[in-house]
Amino acid sequence: MRKQRNPTHLGQVSILTAAQIDSPRSILDTFPNPRPGREFEVKFVFPEFTSICPVTGQPDFATITMTYVPGAACVEMKSLKLYYLSYRNKGIFYEGVVNSILDDLVAILKPRKISVEGDFAVRGGTQGVVTARFQVAPREEKKRATSNSQRSTSKGPG
Repeated sequence: MRKQRNPTHLGQVSILTAAQIDSPRSILDTFPNPRPGREFEVKFVFPEFTSICPVTGQPDFATITMTYVPGAACVEMKSLKLYYLSYRNKGIFYEGVVNSILDDLVAILKPRKISVEGDFAVRGGTQGVVTARFQVAPREEKKRATSNSQRSTSKGPG
């Protein structure tokens, strides 16, 4: 007869720390844009997003699609997945979810442009889709480019 092992992960509250759940933005990691002089688009689709309806306490299921044109940094995919998991037990409306995600990604990445779409599963006969967008104004984009080129060409003391 085979000896039964006790599950090691059963009963674990979360793979995230309490501090990460309180401040989800801290979960996001970035790496330098490998082609900062080229405009290219990155798209991540997360079909297993969940949060909690703040009124009913029932789970809300969604597909979150994030599309962005990087500035100086790109988001690391595993950290993005863990970031999305931080919403799992959070009571928040659809509009709050999408706008909160956008705010955090803009703050961390400082992208040229970005959109976040939450395509929420049907509840009560209604499907909800919320999209939030951000784009750097052309004048600001020029400032960023000038600032980045000055940093890369300036020499230190010596």
